Amino acid sequence: MRAVKWVVPYPPGGTTDVLARIMSQWLSDKMGQPFLIENKAGGGNNIGVESVVHAAPDGYTMLLVNPANGINTTLYKNLPFDFIRDIAPVAGLVRTPNVMEVTSSFPAKTVAEFIAYCKANPGKINMASSGSGTSVHLSGELFKAMTGCDLLHVPFKGAGPALAELIAGTVHVIFDNLPSSAGHIKGGRIRALAVTSAEREPSLPGVPTVAETVPGYEATAWFGIGVPRGTPAEIIEKVNAEVNRALSDPKMLARLAELGGKPIKGTPQDFGKVIAAETAKWATVVVASGAKVE
Repeated sequence: MRAVKWVVPYPPGGTTDVLARIMSQWLSDKMGQPFLIENKAGGGNNIGVESVVHAAPDGYTMLLVNPANGINTTLYKNLPFDFIRDIAPVAGLVRTPNVMEVTSSFPAKTVAEFIAYCKANPGKINMASSGSGTSVHLSGELFKAMTGCDLLHVPFKGAGPALAELIAGTVHVIFDNLPSSAGHIKGGRIRALAVTSAEREPSLPGVPTVAETVPGYEATAWFGIGVPRGTPAEIIEKVNAEVNRALSDPKMLARLAELGGKPIKGTPQDFGKVIAAETAKWATVVVASGAKVE
């Protein structure tokens, strides 16, 4: 039986990759055909997206949709596609907090201490991200705008390489998606200062929110599935139904909860509304921060 190719527009090891591999195993088992991950990194997510936009709309190519797809609409001025027009929503997967985390040797142990250190050492703190335009990058830009911290943005091609440099101490802070960082936090290789969600994260009960120090701060990452526009509705509905079944399964929910993931169940139209709302939200942040990528 022909395999479904699921394009993840990042290298292995990051949140998008982890989530896709968990869900692809479920879909392969339940739908009786292989769902194979293809990591297609580069271009701030756009290379992978463009490959799906130009793929045949026959149900054999899917995209792991993530926050960069909403952010890049405003961040990049000359994209060769229109995400909302060219990618059809299939199903939401999960929403996760990002985590403000520092290398274990960093002197600050709280957000307030971090801000104070930042103000005393302007321009000397390197802020890693999993790529320009990711929620990891823009969560940091939002923090900079709301605190006045002068952080030097250092983009990497995915969370895996960024975290490796954070652990090594060559960069100092990252606002990473929780799933890709959870193991490093629990292993003591990096220190979590705060989560970016409005409420504390149950899987990190001792970690405060950024908003407890910076009132009004909130940023979460969201993930789902898209396909080339023109893919038959019956295929979209079939995959949507199976994903919603997965998001109702106690074992799957427990696995996702370990990663800080809260399920986004619903119809393809519901996920389309999430994409539209997030695109509008991050457009405001991109414009306010002055962030640009050519």
